[in-house]
Amino acid sequence: MFHTADFDQVRRGDVVDVYFTRTKSILEARGLDARVRAEFTAKGLPQGMSWAVLSGLEEVRGLLGGLDIKVRVMQEGTIFRPYEPVMEIEGRYLEFGHLETAILGLLCQASGVATAAARFRKAAGDKTLFSFGARRMHPAIAPMIERNAWIGGCDGVAVGLGAALVGQAPVGTMPHALILLMGDTVEAARAFDEIIDPSVRRVVLIDTFEDEKFEALRVARAMGDRLWGVRLDTPRSRRGSFARIIEEVRWELDLAGYREVRIVVSGGLGEKDVADLAPLVDAFGVGTAISNAPVIDFSMDIVEIEGRPRSKRGVRSGAKEVFRCEDCGRDYVLPLGSLPASCDCGGAWVPLLEPPPVRNPDPEKVRALVLEQLPLFHMEEV
Repeated sequence: MFHTADFDQVRRGDVVDVYFTRTKSILEARGLDARVRAEFTAKGLPQGMSWAVLSGLEEVRGLLGGLDIKVRVMQEGTIFRPYEPVMEIEGRYLEFGHLETAILGLLCQASGVATAAARFRKAAGDKTLFSFGARRMHPAIAPMIERNAWIGGCDGVAVGLGAALVGQAPVGTMPHALILLMGDTVEAARAFDEIIDPSVRRVVLIDTFEDEKFEALRVARAMGDRLWGVRLDTPRSRRGSFARIIEEVRWELDLAGYREVRIVVSGGLGEKDVADLAPLVDAFGVGTAISNAPVIDFSMDIVEIEGRPRSKRGVRSGAKEVFRCEDCGRDYVLPLGSLPASCDCGGAWVPLLEPPPVRNPDPEKVRALVLEQLPLFHMEEV
């Protein structure tokens, strides 16, 4: 048995913070159940980030299904900034208030993973990016991690169930365990080539026993044009300058006539590592930095009660509109019903908070939306 909650337990409120349960008891005892508007906003982003990717809405939608509420929400995959409401729920508080903990959990973690993937996407440029980090988190949430890594910009994910969620085949190379058990890198490569479906790319790990450049040459000679790439997962304790090792491997492969053999790197990579190594390699496998991404710290705040603006200190009261210039990406947050003045760039304003679509969007469309917006948002160092 895993120490996780199933859908019915979450929907019932079994994983709610207890003070919401007590609040519900008090309100019911006093016969109080006001109609409210509550908004979901991140008042700051982790590590000094200036933007994040909204995700987790598909699961939130399932959680809220059948409730007597009205929702306005940004599209899943929208890139947003601090203090911009990403979702608003209007309805009787007792209808949905007990689900605050669960709604926030679904949005916060999914958005964190999607945001990390999007940042790595920008750092990698046009180089291939794989998610290899599901092993760092509880296996029950591996599909959620992989789905959000992919929609955030990864080109492939390693876990089968996660890949199935987004209609993709899982990707991967080979583990050190195979080479250790086979006793030799070339023998492991040959066995992989003989047994595994030909549609799977032949990528051979070259850092298990010997120097990477010599193993790369041995594997290339043994496999010829069937070799798609070699992977360096060199331990940090053996790296010295990782860039110099990669340069040396590339030099030797090119000199021997294996210019088409690609170089894949992995092993504890961060954003700066990927940005620095992108000119030297063809693909990255990123693990913990995506799967264990810092969550986006959303909060749910009541901003209106029975049609009157009302909120706690530090929160702007009243329902709001969020507009974005479709040309330059500038945003405005205004009271509901307001319109911004013309943008300085002359672009048209697009409202971001709308009723949810009739059906959940295809993951391909969510990913496409993320990638379409990324050029408008810069990368600050974190």
